[in-house]
Amino acid sequence: MLLGELSAFDAAFPRFLMSTGLAALLLLTASAVYVLLTPWKELALVKKGNTSAGVALAGAVGGLAIPIASTLASSVSLPELVLWGAIALLMQLITYRIVDLILRDIPRRISDDEMGAAVLLAAAKLGTGLIFAAGLWDPVLQRI
Repeated sequence: MLLGELSAFDAAFPRFLMSTGLAALLLLTASAVYVLLTPWKELALVKKGNTSAGVALAGAVGGLAIPIASTLASSVSLPELVLWGAIALLMQLITYRIVDLILRDIPRRISDDEMGAAVLLAAAKLGTGLIFAAGLWDPVLQRI
């Protein structure tokens, strides 16, 4: 029995490493692209102690990680994982833009450490990520 379990592990472990490694790389890449494309510099602000920037960035990373994890759980190929990860990044950028249109001047608000704006932005990003992830998840892998 132990030999059969080891054989199954040997077969599955490389796929596990490849798919989760790709998902982690995708999350890191999407987060970096997000940081580069937003008009304020979250990491620099966080290093200076700006809590709002940290909250906004955490919402973005979470909003990216949720759909990437959902795709990882139900994708049938690595290219599919990359495709949906890229779409998740696009959805987060659109969410940022919509919140910026509603609240006006999110970059200044985040730079000024306005926590209310940061919390709303983070909530919108996490909510978008959750809804997007639910749309992606299909336990039977039967896409529409």
